[in-house]
Amino acid sequence: MKSCVTISLVEQARGGPFVFSGDLEGACRAAGEIGFDAVEIFAPGPAAIDAAKLRALLSQYNLSLAALGTGGGWVVHRLQLADGNAARRQSAVDYIKAMIDFGADFGAPAIIGSMQGRSGDDVSPAAASEYLREGLEQCAIHASASGVPLLYEPLNRYETNQINTVADGMQLLAQLSCRNVKLLCDLFHMQIEERDLPLAIRQAADHIGHVHFADSNRRAVGFGHFGMHGVISALREIGYQGYLSAEVFPWPDSRSAAERTIAAYRHWAWDARGSASA
Repeated sequence: MKSCVTISLVEQARGGPFVFSGDLEGACRAAGEIGFDAVEIFAPGPAAIDAAKLRALLSQYNLSLAALGTGGGWVVHRLQLADGNAARRQSAVDYIKAMIDFGADFGAPAIIGSMQGRSGDDVSPAAASEYLREGLEQCAIHASASGVPLLYEPLNRYETNQINTVADGMQLLAQLSCRNVKLLCDLFHMQIEERDLPLAIRQAADHIGHVHFADSNRRAVGFGHFGMHGVISALREIGYQGYLSAEVFPWPDSRSAAERTIAAYRHWAWDARGSASA
C-alpha cells in the first residue's frame, strides 16, 4: 500500500477535510519532505491546474498524482449527476469528463463523490438513481477510452441519500455495462454506515480502487478513536496495493496532520523491515 495526502485548491472548501489548501507548490514540497508517495488534488476544474507546473512539482518532490477529485463541480459550480434538469446533468457529465482527461495524462483516476447528487423535491429517489447510473455509465466509458479507471465513492447519509454503503456501491457498479469503475472506500463514511468495516472490505475485494485514510472524527489516523488493525488486515487479505489517502481536517494544522498521517501509515501499513507492505 502507498501513502497519499490531499491538497485542495478550492477556496470555498477551505477548512474542509483536506490536509493542505491553496498552495500547490508548498503542499507538494511538504508532502515530499514528510515522505508521502503521492498527492490527491481537489480543484475547481482542470483549468485551475497548470499541468506543466504540476508535472514539474511531482518530479521535483518524487510524488505521483494518485487521484483527482471532482467535488469542485458541486462546491463551485453546483453541478451534480442527479439534477432534475437534463442540461445541468449533461454539464455535470462534461465537467467530470474534463477532469478525467486531465488526470489521464498523469495516469490518475477521477473521483465521483459529492457530484453523485441526491433525490429531493423535484427528483424522486428512483429518478435520482437512474440519473446517477446514466451519468456514471457515460463517465466510465470516457475514462475507459482515456486508459484510466473511474472511482466512485459511497458517502454517509448526511451527505447523500443515494449510495451510502459499500454493498450498495457494488450493486450500483453491477448495473453498469462498463467495468472500469472502482469503489473509493472512505473510512470516515464507512464508520457511520457499515456494521463491520473489515467484512465490507473483504466482500468488496477487487472492486476497491482507492481508500481514504481517516479516523473517527475525520482527523488524521491517531487523532481519533478508530481501531485500524482490522481494516489494515482486511486490506492485506484482499491484496490491496493502492493508496491510503488522507482526506482529513488540517488539525491542529496542516503539517501536524500530515506528519501524524505518515506516522500512522508507517505503523499500520509498513512491515517490520520498514518497507511498504501490501
